Amino acid sequence: MSDPETIRVYDDQAAKYAEMTDAHNQDDPHLDAFLNAIPTGGHVLDLGCGPGTSAAAMARAGLTVTATDASAEMVAMADQHPGVRAHQASFEQISGDGIYDGVWANFSLLHAPRANMPDHLSALHSALKPGGMLHIGLKTGTGEKRDAIGRLYTYYTQDELDGLLQTAGFTPVDHAFGAGVGLDGAVADWMVVRAHA
Repeated sequence: MSDPETIRVYDDQAAKYAEMTDAHNQDDPHLDAFLNAIPTGGHVLDLGCGPGTSAAAMARAGLTVTATDASAEMVAMADQHPGVRAHQASFEQISGDGIYDGVWANFSLLHAPRANMPDHLSALHSALKPGGMLHIGLKTGTGEKRDAIGRLYTYYTQDELDGLLQTAGFTPVDHAFGAGVGLDGAVADWMVVRAHA
């Protein structure tokens, strides 16, 4: 189940989070790589879309964009971007077969409990067209804990995430690693993985 406390934090701090993501997305090589991997006019899912900055870039690139977030405040902001259809939904509501050419799960699934990740990845694999692209960003490490402002995080190693992706039917094709300051003001290590369905 989605974590109510995490959702509350995003509802309360939606404007601040939007400022952070707007600044970051001005030059995001991972988003550029994702866009380049999607067929012209393709259909993409922005899972945990936040304020919709990435979804807006996808729409400007000529893609059909479906955006979801568990935070009502984030959905309201995302839905204001031209070409973005945003609606409130939890990870548990991922559904459909062969709908999307790509799924952008950029630092969203890290809020799901570890026990639920296999089901979420399996649902995303089903929702993607054969050969479709998944982008997933997570914080690296082990265990689960809340940050200083109350959000639930689950941390993964590269080997653990690759294993989960492969079990769900994905083929990881690219990895990148870095560190950055989050909404809580703390620096955290992260990884992003692109994988084919």
